[in-house]
Amino acid sequence: MVEDHKEENILHMAQHMALLFDASHNGIVIIDRQGKICVYNQAAMRIFKDATSPVGRHMSQLRPETWPDMKMILETGRPQIGVRLEIGRTTIIANRSPVINNGRVIGLFSVFQDISEFEAIVSQLEGYRDLVRELEAIFENSQDGIYLADCRGKTLRVNQAYESITGLKRDDLLGRRMIDLVKEGVLDHSVTLDVLEKKHSVSIIQNIRGGKRVLVTGSPIFDKQGKIALVVSNVRDMTALTELRNELDKAKLLSELYQQSLREQDQYEHALEGMVAKSKAMSDVVKKAIKVASFEAQVLIKGESGVGKSMLARVIHNVGPRKDGPFTKINCGAIPESLMESELFGYEKGAFTGATSEGKAGLVETAQGGTVFFDEVGELTPAMQVKILQVIDEKTFTRVGGTKPVKVDVHIIAATNRDLNQLNKQGRFRNDLYYRLNVVPIEIPPLRERSEDIPLLALKTLEKLNANRGVHKQIRPEVLERLMQHDYPGNVRELINLVERMVVMSEGQTISPGDLPETIRRQVSEMDSSEGLNLKAAMERFEARLIRKALEKHHTLEQAARSLGIHTTTLWRKLKRVKNTSSLH
Repeated sequence: MVEDHKEENILHMAQHMALLFDASHNGIVIIDRQGKICVYNQAAMRIFKDATSPVGRHMSQLRPETWPDMKMILETGRPQIGVRLEIGRTTIIANRSPVINNGRVIGLFSVFQDISEFEAIVSQLEGYRDLVRELEAIFENSQDGIYLADCRGKTLRVNQAYESITGLKRDDLLGRRMIDLVKEGVLDHSVTLDVLEKKHSVSIIQNIRGGKRVLVTGSPIFDKQGKIALVVSNVRDMTALTELRNELDKAKLLSELYQQSLREQDQYEHALEGMVAKSKAMSDVVKKAIKVASFEAQVLIKGESGVGKSMLARVIHNVGPRKDGPFTKINCGAIPESLMESELFGYEKGAFTGATSEGKAGLVETAQGGTVFFDEVGELTPAMQVKILQVIDEKTFTRVGGTKPVKVDVHIIAATNRDLNQLNKQGRFRNDLYYRLNVVPIEIPPLRERSEDIPLLALKTLEKLNANRGVHKQIRPEVLERLMQHDYPGNVRELINLVERMVVMSEGQTISPGDLPETIRRQVSEMDSSEGLNLKAAMERFEARLIRKALEKHHTLEQAARSLGIHTTTLWRKLKRVKNTSSLH
C-alpha cells in the first residue's frame, strides 16, 4: 500500500509539472501503469489538433492505434526509441520510455515530434535532387556547347560538348574570368561580356585558339531584383553547320537540276512532234534550243537553206515563256528594199503617197509580247540594221513618218545561211548588231551530215501527205536506203519535195525504187552494181563516203568528228582503216 501511494505521488507530481511540460516544443504524454493519461501537454494537443485536454482518459480510447505498443512497454519495461508513427494525417517520431520506481514499471513517458512538414521538405528536396540530376544529364548530353558564367563574367560551368567543339578543357576554364581569357587570346571576343554590357541576348561568330570558328549566342538570366545573375552561352560548330548548309545547297541544286532536266525532256519530246532529231547532231541542236528558250537570250540560227531554221525558231518560241504570244516570221530576203522599213515598222497616216489614212502597224509591232523571227537576217539593209539594233537595245522604234518612239516587247530570233562575220569584215553587216544577235549561236547541220534523220523525215512527210490527200501510200525500205545516199543540196526542203513528187507520180499504193527521180537512181547505180558485196563491205563503203564528205566540209578532224557524232580518236582510227582499203578514193 505504501508503494502504490508513493507511485501515485510521483505521477501526481508529474501532473503538477504540466506548466513546465507545456513549455516544450515536443509533444509529451505520460500515462500510468493502467493506461490512464496523466500528462498531455499543449504541443501534443497542437500536433494532434485536440480540442480539449484528454487527461484522465484511457489511452486506448484516445489513440487506440498506439495502445498495443504502450501496453507492451508497461508490461516489459523495454523502451521504444525513434519510432515513426502515422496517426491520421500526422507523422511523428516518438521516444517511449517506461517510468520505473524500485524496479517496478509504474507508467510510461512519451516524447514525440511532428515530422509531417519535415518529410514534406525532404520530399521536396528529393524532387530538387532529381531535377538537378536531370538538368545535369541534359547539360552534359546537349549537342550544343554550353558555357555558364556569373554576373562578373567568371566561368562557372562548361559541358562536354563545349570541350569537344572548341578543343578547350574545362579544367583550364573553370573559375577564369572572360576578360582574362580574351586578353590571353584563348577567345578573340566574349559574348558573355557583351551580354553583361547590353543586358540582352547577343550572337557572335567567335574564333577559338587553335583555329576553331563557332557561332555563340549568349542569354542573360535575371534575379528577382532584375539584375543579371548568370549568362548562358550556346555554342555551335560553324564547320558542321557550313557542311550541312553545303549539303543542303547541293541537294537543292540536284533537285533543281533534276526538275530542269524533266522540264527539258518534256519540252524535247514536245519539240520532236514538229521536228525530226534522230541523229545525235540534230538532237544536240534541239536540246540546245530548248535550254536557251527559257532565258530569252538573242539566238542566231545558222545553216544552209532548207535545213529547218524556221522550224527550230518556232520550237524556241513554243517552249519559251512567250509561247502564248504571237510568232511573227519576217523573211528579210523576200521584202523589197523600198518597202522594208514600212513593212517591218509600219507608218503613220499620210506618211507617203498611197499610205492609208489610218496608218499601219508593222510586223515587229504585231509581235508585241511574242517572238519576231528575222529569217535571212544577212539581207537587211544598213538602215534596217540600225533600227533592229534599237529594238534590241532600247525596246523602241519609230514608224515611217512618225516622231514619237513606239515601245515594243519582243524576243528576237535571227537566222542566216550566210557568214555574217565575213559580211561584217566586208562592211555589209554592222559589228554591234552581229554581236547582239550572236549571243547564242546554233548551227543546224545539213541533211547530208545527218543521214540517220532521212528515213524518219521521209516517213513523216509521207504521213502528212497521205492525210492531206486522203491516200494511204507506203514506201518500200529500199527506197529509204537509196534516199539516205543522196547529197540533198536543198536539204530538208528538197527531201520533202522529193517525197511529194513520188506520192504524186507513183502508181498504186507502194512507192518503189522505180519511182525515184532519174538523178538519184544514177547516183546509186554504183551501189546497185555491187551486189556481190557483203553487208560489212557495203557498210564500210557507205561509212567512207560519209567521212569523205565531212572532211571536205570541215577544216579540222575535231570539227569533222563532231559533225559525224563520234570522238576524234574514233575518226582517226576509221581514217587509217579506210585509207588502207582505198575506200576514200
